[in-house]
Amino acid sequence: MLRWVRQQLGFDPPHQSDTRTIYIANRFPQHGHYVPQKFADNRIISSKYTVWNFVPKNLFEQFRRVANFYFLIIFLVQLMIDTPTSPITSGLPLFFVITVTAIKQGYEDWLRHKADNEVNGAPVYVVRSGGLVKTRSKNIRVGDIVRVAKDETFPVDLVLLSSDRVDGSCHVTTASLDGETNLKTHVAVPETAVLQSVANLDKLVAVIECQQPEADLYRFVGRITVSQQAEEIVRSMNSFLIIYLIILLFEAILSTILKYAWQAEEKWDEPWYNEKTEHERNSSKILRFISDFLAFLVLYNFIIPISLYVTVEMQKFLGSFFIGWDLDLYHEETNQRAQVNTSDLNEELGQVEYVFTDKTGTLTENEMQFRECSINGIKYQEVNGKLTPEGFSEDSPDGNRLGLVKEEELFLKAVCLCHTVQINADQTDGADGPWHANGITSPLEYYASSPDEKALVEAASRVGVVFTGISGDTMEVKSLGKPERYKLLHVLEFDPNRRRMSVIVESPSGEKLLFTKGAESSILPRSKSGEIDKTRIHVDEFALKGLRTLCVAYRRFTPEEYQEIGKRLHEARTALQQREERLADVFNFIERDLELLGATGVEDKLQEKVQETIEALRLAGIKVWVLTGDKHETAVSVSLSCGHFHRTMNILELVQHKSDSTCAEQLRQLAKRIKEDHVIQHGLVVDGTSLSLALREHEKLFMEVCKNCSAVLCCRMAPLQKAKVVRLLKTSPEKPITLAIGDGANDVSMIQEAHVGIGIMGKEGRQAVRNSDYAIARFKFLSKLLFVHGHFYYIRIATLVQYFFYKTLYDSVYLTLYNICFTSLPVLIYSLFEQHVHPHVLQSKPVLYRDISKNAHLGFKPFLYWTVLGFFHAFVFFYGSYLLMGEDTSLLGNGQMFGNWTFGTLVFTVMVITVTMKDMYFVFVQLLSSGSAWFAIILIVVACLFIDVVKKVLYRHLQPTSTEKAQMEEDKGSVSSAGDFAEGHRGEDNRQLLDPTSLPDSPYVH
Repeated sequence: MLRWVRQQLGFDPPHQSDTRTIYIANRFPQHGHYVPQKFADNRIISSKYTVWNFVPKNLFEQFRRVANFYFLIIFLVQLMIDTPTSPITSGLPLFFVITVTAIKQGYEDWLRHKADNEVNGAPVYVVRSGGLVKTRSKNIRVGDIVRVAKDETFPVDLVLLSSDRVDGSCHVTTASLDGETNLKTHVAVPETAVLQSVANLDKLVAVIECQQPEADLYRFVGRITVSQQAEEIVRSMNSFLIIYLIILLFEAILSTILKYAWQAEEKWDEPWYNEKTEHERNSSKILRFISDFLAFLVLYNFIIPISLYVTVEMQKFLGSFFIGWDLDLYHEETNQRAQVNTSDLNEELGQVEYVFTDKTGTLTENEMQFRECSINGIKYQEVNGKLTPEGFSEDSPDGNRLGLVKEEELFLKAVCLCHTVQINADQTDGADGPWHANGITSPLEYYASSPDEKALVEAASRVGVVFTGISGDTMEVKSLGKPERYKLLHVLEFDPNRRRMSVIVESPSGEKLLFTKGAESSILPRSKSGEIDKTRIHVDEFALKGLRTLCVAYRRFTPEEYQEIGKRLHEARTALQQREERLADVFNFIERDLELLGATGVEDKLQEKVQETIEALRLAGIKVWVLTGDKHETAVSVSLSCGHFHRTMNILELVQHKSDSTCAEQLRQLAKRIKEDHVIQHGLVVDGTSLSLALREHEKLFMEVCKNCSAVLCCRMAPLQKAKVVRLLKTSPEKPITLAIGDGANDVSMIQEAHVGIGIMGKEGRQAVRNSDYAIARFKFLSKLLFVHGHFYYIRIATLVQYFFYKTLYDSVYLTLYNICFTSLPVLIYSLFEQHVHPHVLQSKPVLYRDISKNAHLGFKPFLYWTVLGFFHAFVFFYGSYLLMGEDTSLLGNGQMFGNWTFGTLVFTVMVITVTMKDMYFVFVQLLSSGSAWFAIILIVVACLFIDVVKKVLYRHLQPTSTEKAQMEEDKGSVSSAGDFAEGHRGEDNRQLLDPTSLPDSPYVH
């Protein structure tokens, strides 16, 4: 316990050396000088509070808010001095707001605790005391030997010691970490791979020396030694709050000055009904002025709506459930509903100006299909399970040929050997296992870390070269039914810097061969022979068709070369310092002087309704940026096919720049061209290298070009570059609201950088979903999420916020309930259920989204209108009641005169018609027994609302917004169904988009 307290206070920090030494099974050295290192436990903590710190921490966070701190000060002032209103008027609402907010935040944190406990309490088995011991995940210690069964989740970071396979291998999916759902192969070191029983593992004496934990998922350096012995809305609210604080201070100062001006006459300085005490007569004038100022401050303090924050939080929390309940956002094939991870950004969905989207798995299905390949300078297609040269068919003389020529067979063998594909363990690899007597293959179930690899291996198997599995260090391939075994010597793993992977194998004849595949930019420059020029042309042609391309090459080693390679690889892989750099140098040394075999073209299908969704976003005034790691030609082709780029759009390019000067010159030319051709729409293509140069010295010019383009495509992008692009737009002077959407772990940085992050529940794991604000199953659902839910949320919250600042001030008990119940609950219900336009209309007319863009309903003009309206209504309430009732001496049913209490209640009743306060029952019975009172209530209410109604009617008919036009069309019954509406008015939407006169304030029309 003492150690835990010291760690919490920072006096006993964990060990921070560069490396850590781990004794397997916690078998520490027996000599007395060894002091064990201290490691963190295995508990997962995502919660914010504990039982001990909830009250102080929550109160501290709540009183950091300007409104709450202000009311706390007012409450303390009311307790210290004599004020016109009771301390209850500030204390009770403050207590209510603090309590409700604390309950809401406590409930949400309880849910996080519950989720943590499910993970921390999960049962696991560890090897202790010679047997398997069942314990909980949170009890695992560094050094424990953990047993993980098939399809179980890893409870902790693990090093593979052994598996139930003879070769010590296992296949792991890392979807929860990096989004990759396909299997990856891990192999135990030979010294521990043979320990396949609990008894043997319990006797293991070994030490692991490795680096400290770090954020990089793909980097681990270690060595095992085995002993041979055994918010936009919040900003608007804060701005309005400051303005009302200034108004409050002005009112308090003015009232204090007017009080002393009134008391300048002796008869009013000390009237008979309010005689001063001796202490008041002798007190300092400065202290009296301060006391009076504070008293007026308390009297007028209800101009600051204390219940605003709690009502907004309740509206956001309750309103977020509608997204999960929306059946239009439900994907039946995968049985997935929309998911809300945070309710604080609902209204931001109605303010999005830029959408940044990944391509693979977000716009596409991430399901690869082989389409074409180039072998030895000749293009091939798959026709009925046969590899057919381009221009030939089965009817042509060469179209129905048997077998494969030498170059084709070598190319297909390279495809079948250079990969990380695995075969379902339930399928056997006997000599005739995957082949029938007639020579036709039975289906093999392949798994791979890359969907491209899986598609290529499957295509090779269809045309006659079948990868039948790997056993230990032997890979088996069948070429037209003839088995061949290759010994796997080394795997040169793929990395994003090299952009290629390689394998070194020993052929059945004893030759040492290197097979490598990767991006054409990493293979072609390293090739010294083969049809390099023709293959480059074919790769560009594949890319123009939207295909994902890879180049394939090989190299033969002499015995001397292979011996040198083996020595260098061993030294690099066992180095504890700079291992990655040394491996990169060795890989580059090996992967040179290649002979080019050919290239492949794989298609990734677009998701359903991607084109319609992107077009709808454009109609709504939202600019779409596609950020992808694909090559230039592939990315442009996909952008054209999905509607991101139009065929009539002028495509500008900023690619392949190597220096600042050329990049700057190209940017200036692009800016000049856009200025000259301002009528037509422009699209911009920029690659990762040029983007780095543009952001280094020419950020302003680059932003000017981008903002004048209707669509931007960034290709060859690294994950961190995606986040930088989002940050660039997010922090620009206009401060636009940004949204990022992706499906993989490489999109997480982009998703977290944007104001609103959307995760796609795709095939690349759950990492993007876990780190997003909202999660949807398909890209097409984005339109309803923004155009319907975003539109409704913004309109509702805008009305709620403006309404709270509009409300006025009254008697202490009335005021307390006025702010908490009478006026808060109705607008809360409104802000949850209001649908000013039918959802089908909003989704079918994306142009209506423009009416709420740029915080249109919470700008200064609407705020000023509501404020002036509030002052006007207050004026009418008071003076209207005074003029109508003030001079009448016998209005009440019993003939009594109106008093101040009755007069104030009348003014209050004008605003709140229905009141259920039993303690004020007698006052209301007396008041409402007067016919004149009823007449005054009706007349004053009509007078207050008349100007507001007239203003709305005039604006609606003289200057209607697109939303108001849609409302009038809906009222006339012109919309019979969403489908008919969308079909009948799609042309009108396009005309509105392209006609500058129809949208005079739109910055998106060129």
